[in-house]
Order: sequence, then C-alpha cells, then structure tokens
Amino acid sequence: MALQFEKGAQQPSAIQRPTCAMIEYGHFSLSLAFVIALLQLSIPLAGIRCGWSTWTRSADVLSILQFVAVAFAYVVLTIAFVQSDFSVALVAQHSHTAKPLIYKLSGVWGNHEGSMLLWILVLTLFGAAIATTGRSLSIEMRGAVLAVQAAVSGTFMAYLLWASNPFWRLSAPPLDGGDLNPLLQDPGLAFHPPLLYLGYVGLSVAYSFAIAALLIGRVDVAWAKWMRPWVLVSWIFLTLGIAAGSWWAYYELGWGGWWFWDPVENASLIPWLAATALIHSAIVVEKRESLKGWTVLLAILAFSFSLLGTFLVRSGVITSVHSFASDPTRGVFILGILTLFSGGGLILFALRSGMLAPRDAFAWVSRETAIVSNNILLIVAAFVVIVGTFWPLIAELFMGTSLSVGPPYFNKAFTPFFVAIAVVMPFGAVLAWKRGSLKPAFRLMRVPLAFALMLGVLVWSLQGASGVLAPIGLALSGWLMAGSIFEVAHKIRLGRIPIGQSLSWLARLPRRDLGKATAHAGVGLSILGIAAMTAWQIEDIRAVNPGDSYKVGKFTVEFRGVDQVMGPNFVSTRGEFSLSADGQELERLYPEKRFYPAARSQTTEAAIHETLSRHVYVVLGDKREDGSWSARVYFKPLASWIWLGAVVMALGAMLGLADGRSRAPLIPGRSAGRIARAD
Repeated sequence: MALQFEKGAQQPSAIQRPTCAMIEYGHFSLSLAFVIALLQLSIPLAGIRCGWSTWTRSADVLSILQFVAVAFAYVVLTIAFVQSDFSVALVAQHSHTAKPLIYKLSGVWGNHEGSMLLWILVLTLFGAAIATTGRSLSIEMRGAVLAVQAAVSGTFMAYLLWASNPFWRLSAPPLDGGDLNPLLQDPGLAFHPPLLYLGYVGLSVAYSFAIAALLIGRVDVAWAKWMRPWVLVSWIFLTLGIAAGSWWAYYELGWGGWWFWDPVENASLIPWLAATALIHSAIVVEKRESLKGWTVLLAILAFSFSLLGTFLVRSGVITSVHSFASDPTRGVFILGILTLFSGGGLILFALRSGMLAPRDAFAWVSRETAIVSNNILLIVAAFVVIVGTFWPLIAELFMGTSLSVGPPYFNKAFTPFFVAIAVVMPFGAVLAWKRGSLKPAFRLMRVPLAFALMLGVLVWSLQGASGVLAPIGLALSGWLMAGSIFEVAHKIRLGRIPIGQSLSWLARLPRRDLGKATAHAGVGLSILGIAAMTAWQIEDIRAVNPGDSYKVGKFTVEFRGVDQVMGPNFVSTRGEFSLSADGQELERLYPEKRFYPAARSQTTEAAIHETLSRHVYVVLGDKREDGSWSARVYFKPLASWIWLGAVVMALGAMLGLADGRSRAPLIPGRSAGRIARAD
C-alpha cells in the first residue's frame, strides 16, 4: 500500500499513541526555532548598526534558545523512531519493528529529512558554542558572527519546514515500516554521518566569521586567531568522517576498494581540500597579517563547497549509494540556498576587497610562498574533482550526450597535484617567514631527501619494471615522514646538545609545531598504504566447493562450506573459510550475503583478516548451477595504514588545537557601534 502524506495529525493506533502529542510538540519546536533564527539574524545586526549593545548581546541568548528548540525537535523524532511510531511518515518509510535499537537511532539520519534535521542541529550547536565560548570576542563581532550563523540555520529550517518536513503524518499508519536501507544498517554508518556533518557544517563558522569581518570591516590577527580553531575542529571531524565512510565502503560494499571517486565521496573531499588550504592561510594572517583576502575567500569557498556537496546528495542529479533524495523540487531549493550564500558571500567579498590589501610583502622564497603554492595546488585539485564530478551532468544538459567520468580521469588528473603538494610540504615547513633561503632548507632536509630517493630506488629495483606507483608512493611517504621527524629534531637541536636537554626542549615544544609535524607524517602514512595496496594487491576469483584448498600469495585458503544464520531482521548465507600460512591456521573468516525481507534487498558482508602489515579480504559470491560458490580473495599489503594515517592527521590537528597560542585574545573594537567603513 502506498504511503500517503498529510500535514494534519491523525489518531494513531494504541502502539503509537505515547508519541502522538510529542510529534506535534517537535513540529512546533522546529517552527519556534525558525522564528528565533529570524530574531537572531535581525536584532543583533540592528544593534550593531544603531549602537545598541543590549540588542547586539541578545545574539548569545537567542543562539542558545535556537539550539535548545532544534535539539528538542530532534529528540522527539528520535523517540518516534525508537518507539516505531508509524503514524509519522518518515518512521514508516525508514524503520521497522524488528530493527536493532542502534539502527533505529541511526535511522533518524539515514534518510533525507532526518539527515537535514541533524544538519540543522549541528548548525545550531556551533552557534551556541560560539555564544558560550566567545566572550573574548568584541560584542559587535560576536553579534555579527551569530547573525550570519542564524541566516544559514534559518534558511535550512525554512527548507525543512516547507519542502522536507520530518514530522509529516500518515492518515492510515501501516502495521510495520519499510525498513532502513540495508546498506546503512552497519555500525560504521552510526558514526560516519555525524562525524561528516560536524565537519561539513562546522565550515559554516568560518563562513560566518568571514562575512562578519567583511560587514564590520575588520580582518586582522585576532580575527584569524578566533576563526582558525573552528576550522581545525571542522577539519578534524571531516577527516575522521571521510575515513569512516571510506572504511565502511571498503568492508560493506564488497568490492575491496578504499575510494571509488563516487560523486558523493568527491563531495566530501572537495571541502576537505578547501579547509586544508584555509587552515594554512589563516596561519599566515596570524603570523604576518598577510593573505587576508585569500583567507576570507577560502572561508567562503570552503562552506560553499560543503553546500555543493549537500546539493549533490539531495538533488537527484547524480546516482550514488550515498544519495538521499531524488526530488527535483528539493534540488532547486538547495540550489537556491547555494546561490544565496555562495553568490552573496562572493559579491560582498568583491565590494569590500579594498580593506583586504596586504600590509607586508614577502619574498619568493619564504614560508608564505610555500603556503600559497600549496593552497593553489589544493584549490586547483578541488576544481579538478568538481569538473570530473559535474562533467557528465554538463554534457547531458548542454550537449545531449550521456557519458561517465570514472577513476581513470580522477587518478590521472588529481594525482599530479597531490604529488606536488607532498613534495612542497616538508620544504615549506622549514623555510623562514618573509624572507627565506633554499640553501638552509636543503641542508636541513638533505637526509630525508636522500632517504626518500634511496627508498624509491630500492623499491624500483626489487619489484622490477612493473610500474612507478609503488616507488613514487613509497618515496613520497618516506619524504613526508622523515621530513616531519627531522623538522622536530631540528627544533629540539637533537644531536647538537645533550640528549637530556633535547628531550627537555621536546617537552616544551609548542603543541602547534608538534601537531603540524604529526599531521604531515599522517599524510605520509596514508600515501604509504595507498601505494602499497594499489601496487602489490593480489586478487583471486574462482568457483569453490566445500573442502577446496588453494594458495593466494603466501596464504592457504580453505573453503569449509556455507550455512544459514538468522539475524534480528535479516537472513544470512554465511560462508566459512580457513586462512593459514606456513601450515599454521591464522583465522576463520565468515563472509556473508544478507537478505532483508522488509526491504527485499541483499547486502554483501566481507570478512577481513587484519594486521598492520596486511589484509586478507574474503567475499562470498553467488551459488552456481553446479553447486559451487563464487569466492573472491584479496591480499592487500599495508592496507590499514590508509586509515591509520587519517587518524594520525586528526591527532596532529588536535595537538594544534590544544596549543595555548590557539586561544584567541580579545578582538578589539567598540562595545557595539556602527559598522565600520573599509579603510
């Protein structure tokens, strides 16, 4: 029976009655949050304009109230999922009584409407965090930032209330629901979207700081010090969210890859590249009060790219396992939001560009130049991904041609830029500010450079002429990791003073410097895993019968048979494989094919033997006509280092965030005065 939507509430069955009134309260609370957002947008800006400090200060209270109202609405929707209230259309479409509790909770955001409510919840959370932690900001700056944040949250609330209301009710509730997409019924999907949203949405804070600075007419060291920690927080969550999504796709989809250049994967990578550039650019504003215009532009672009990702996921213009919606009306609405905030921000940037002129120049050889070079490479790489992602859509709209852009394009177009970034990073980290010299940098980095070159030559000679991916990848990895170590060793004067004194210097080393070296080393770890797994992977695909034993690399795989296992809301066909090496059994592996009756769909669950040095990845295929089973076994050397590197990158950023120098001072200015004119 087709689900019919109604905005009016109907009397549900006795099972759903406990949450009936609560649903209306949740709907009202979301509507109230929208009204509060309008007040938070208008009252503080009027206070800044007219010099009324009380009005300007109201932004703090309003942002907290807005968060409380949205949080209440989210809790109400969560209760509806937990209690299987099928009078709510969203619950009826995306939940089921037999579904485990964890997937009832994650099911709240495993759909378009619920995920948008989570998006707004995170938006308001960041606004409330600014209000409660931003007391050292001047009143007018804080008021302007929170007003811009309210403009973003209010616009998305309008979209949710009028185009994607999660509280719509059914006139005839079904006895049971349609179930959550089986691909999303995995622990990884209980963590991946919230992490990703904290990263995506956190970039709205950078956008709000940029627009507020343009409105007030102040972009300086204190402004950069206040914005950069928020960008770091967003970057940490975005990094962990992308890594969690990559790991989920690796073991859940059964194809054995860690990145497929799926359009929605690209949609998370694009803002990550822009945020990486923004972090480094903000450092230059802090240190030298240069690159102010570039930093403001990057803040606008980074959030614009996150909105672009939202459009990709929810517009229906692309097909992906990640996409939530295919309603073109919703896509037009989100495209309007993207145009409003991206276009409006860029127009304001153009109008106020005169106030962003740099105060001090820097030489061609300097740390500033290295950062600018890396930033340009990062942004060009982002646009390469954008072009490849949108080109099929452009070709269909304007040329009437249906085509696809796959991994070969991205690998060839994106990889050279990332290699260039990796080459520049260690040199840039040791160059002096304003005026540097290549000679001291080369002298300091001669050992890491020699180590990297020797590692590349060694790998080339050992593997023979079977490709350059592994030699180049391992050389870059060695260059980044050794460069990070030598950078720290230079700062603590290792080998030039007694070891005890060097360790004392290490303990006093600013955590920002240690964090930078750690994050750069994390990039090297990920490159190591990518290069090794891609170049040296072994794949074995064959038909097997119970009792068959065969070799995959140095491992012996024995297929022991298949049995049926009942899950809470699925039926599993589970294979059993024995993995041995040198006559010793290492592990029993149990890959599965799960069938979900409610959703009438099937998923593949890979089984993985994991160590730091390798993965042995086993997938059970379909049963053949002769009674045998298809089986795929992959040997993937150093695969874990891909995701370990991402974690190390995030840890490095956390170290930088913990540095006391990241705690911004008071942004000076009038307690609440008229908007300053650009100088």
